Amino acid sequence: MSASSATMTSASSVNSPAFWERLWRISGINAIGCFIIAYLVYPTMPRIGTSADAVVALYSGDRTRIFIAAVFGGLAVLNLMWFAAALRATLADSGQDGWGAAVTASSAAVGALFLLLISGVTALAYSIAGPDNQSLASGLNDFVWACAVMTSFPRAMLIMSGSFGFWRAKLISSSQFAVCVGAVILGVLGGTTWLRGGVWAPDGAYARFIWPSVGILWVLFASRVLLTRSPATRAAW
Repeated sequence: MSASSATMTSASSVNSPAFWERLWRISGINAIGCFIIAYLVYPTMPRIGTSADAVVALYSGDRTRIFIAAVFGGLAVLNLMWFAAALRATLADSGQDGWGAAVTASSAAVGALFLLLISGVTALAYSIAGPDNQSLASGLNDFVWACAVMTSFPRAMLIMSGSFGFWRAKLISSSQFAVCVGAVILGVLGGTTWLRGGVWAPDGAYARFIWPSVGILWVLFASRVLLTRSPATRAAW
């Protein structure tokens, strides 16, 4: 009887909306973990202007690491989409459906561009990078860098829509909201990193480290807001 009761209790908890709501609310943290693993596994990406020979050598010589990183990158995007869904559900439950819709739109754009980046480098490693396609491989490598810069705009919109929704729903303070606005500005600036070299280049320190770090910190902050909030008053899951 006790074992049967325990099984029924476990099944009941899994079937409850609260279980799924909490599961998707922690997806942002899971996404960050997958992104970090993908970053650590992935070899150092050739910078813009790297010789075609060096580009081909990296993509053809480190295929296994690139494929493994692609899997974790895909899982990161998957978890990011679930995180956005949880964020949208929370905002809708708070009466901020408009900001929730903006979260959905921006997260879809972010996910699509991230998958495009992952597909690009994976295609290079899988078959494109070779002695007969050196110019094409070098051009696609530069395209990936440029595409990464353009992801700054939907990423900034995701932070903006979530932050404004939290603030309008009174889930965060005005001082926290001001910090989030600063993060949005930093995100938009990430889309201006078009110098030929240095910190403000597409492969410079700002685009590679500073802006991604801002995004990671915001996802952690938003996850904390979601996890400390009571379950939704209406079943969203």
